[in-house]
Amino acid sequence: MANANTKGFGLIAAGTIGSTPATSGQGKYYIDAAMGVDLFQGSAVKSSAGYIVTAQAAITNTCIGVLNGIFYNAATTQKPTWANFYNQPITPANSEDITAFVLDNPNQLFIGATDAAAAQAIYGKTVGLTVTAAGSEISGQSSSTLTISTSHITNNQWRLVRSAEDPSNDVSAPFRSVVVAHNLNQYFTGAVTWA
Repeated sequence: MANANTKGFGLIAAGTIGSTPATSGQGKYYIDAAMGVDLFQGSAVKSSAGYIVTAQAAITNTCIGVLNGIFYNAATTQKPTWANFYNQPITPANSEDITAFVLDNPNQLFIGATDAAAAQAIYGKTVGLTVTAAGSEISGQSSSTLTISTSHITNNQWRLVRSAEDPSNDVSAPFRSVVVAHNLNQYFTGAVTWA
């Protein structure tokens, strides 16, 4: 039997470690005006020189969290604009920076889809999100999957916690819904570069 998912969807917030209250709160950061890389909703992001950039250039990148949308003043209309994703390049009115909303709780759990079957023995290991961040330019949703074939005891961004409570989950097929937690969070590792 195949899984109901037929492609990846990035990461979606789903509770917290230890079942503590899960507000799915988000922090406000900035994307440099006219940055040249798309950032889709549900993709991993990190701070670099004070700005949000993709954390999917390598599965061993540290990250702050997951992009949940952006806000800026449109240059052509001068109106406040909300979008699910950053569709590069965006240069707001007056060359302002773009506000990025990031699900940045280091204890946040996320649901993602695997790129291959995930055997029970792989749980507890670390995985990454597909290196090339991709997604829909209509909905803004990421299409990234979790890279099961590159699992490692410690090296990758996300720790595979358990199978998601999805009745259509097929353990022997790709696109299985699983729960992951931060493994290389910039707050925990001290790798945030603010300057």
